[in-house]
Amino acid sequence: MIISRRAIFTVFFQFISIFIFSQEIKKGDAYYYARKILDTMTSVSMHGRGYVNGGDSIAANYIKTEYQKLGLKTFGEDYYQRFSFAVNTFPNTISVEADNKKIFPGKDFIVFAHSQTSSGKYFTTIADDELVQNKKKFRKFLKQDLSKKILIVDDTGKQTKELRDLPSVNNPPKALVYLRDKLTMEVAQNVNDFPIIEILRTSVNKPKEIGYEIQNKFLPAHPSQNVIGYIKGSEHPDSFIVYTAHYDHLGQMGKDVYFPGANDNASGCAMLLNLAKYYSMPEHQPKCSIAFIAFCAEEVGLLGSKYYTEHPLFPLKQIKFLLNMDIMGTGEDGITVVNGSVFKKEFDLLKQINSENNFIKEVKIRGKAANSDHYYFSENGVHACFIYTMGGIKAYHDIYDKAETLPLNEFQNLFNLITKFCEDLNE
Repeated sequence: MIISRRAIFTVFFQFISIFIFSQEIKKGDAYYYARKILDTMTSVSMHGRGYVNGGDSIAANYIKTEYQKLGLKTFGEDYYQRFSFAVNTFPNTISVEADNKKIFPGKDFIVFAHSQTSSGKYFTTIADDELVQNKKKFRKFLKQDLSKKILIVDDTGKQTKELRDLPSVNNPPKALVYLRDKLTMEVAQNVNDFPIIEILRTSVNKPKEIGYEIQNKFLPAHPSQNVIGYIKGSEHPDSFIVYTAHYDHLGQMGKDVYFPGANDNASGCAMLLNLAKYYSMPEHQPKCSIAFIAFCAEEVGLLGSKYYTEHPLFPLKQIKFLLNMDIMGTGEDGITVVNGSVFKKEFDLLKQINSENNFIKEVKIRGKAANSDHYYFSENGVHACFIYTMGGIKAYHDIYDKAETLPLNEFQNLFNLITKFCEDLNE
């Protein structure tokens, strides 16, 4: 039978189309599951996954439900490892006005995490770089009574030592205001003697008077939980590869403002759950066991991972390797591997796999750092690295870290890199 050239080309292009379509379907499965997770975990119903209105518990329950759907095993009666910790919260009124003009929480200002309940309206005094450079004026400034004023510190981002040390003056102000180029919210475990407010520099023009109302609620023993499940290995059930990501974020500031935390770290949870979904399939059952740990209280000071290393559900020495995933939503500039220079063998394997498969642009090495949940594991002798994506949007610890603006542009490629890395570790 003679086959025409047109028929050959038709069959060829049909094959190519089917291949490309199958690749898109594969990409779609991971991408759309991640999108679903992001949309859910950043929704207003989770209150920023913090410590107001039970946001952390709502998020933990969501992850637990996903574990149940995937058939993950538990180490105890359920997926929870319960613990408690102190945390300062802002569940009620938060308001600021500058020269009788209202400015908006999250957008124009944030309350420093250590702030206490306080209110009032006071004249301001301003300290800036120009003042510090004039030694005579600065000495005179330090002698004034600040106890009935609001001190505004405008360091224009230079971190001048004299301005940085001003809060420790002998007569503290009614409130301290920092002018910032970017608002970056945090979480604290204790309370200051006076409130601190950070205001976006472009939102005010060195106001002469500031009025404010801040209501904090200090929780000395807030109950929370890590969420832990595992898949039993087919050949080495007592040897574990561990994937981790923290699910908590900054919660609410006042009644109306919450921090979605899409990149930090709903994206890490999306990768964690995608990996759990992948390995829960019979055709992908690993040789070693794989544990999936979603930590709470990372934003409070790595408390969930610290608690776990002090109360492990299986011996830490059984962990073959731990990969912590935090900020996984971009990646156009590749990833950074914290502890890469500490655990060079594993880093070199990850880099080699990426070079051979061209998954992402770069696998960048970094040294030891106590900047996420890998830290207490490596401090306790576990081979543990932390990866985060580079490039793209810069929203971080603010109201703009939203699911709808997070691209996930390298999510599938990064997923492929991680699963191939795990496959080689399983050998």
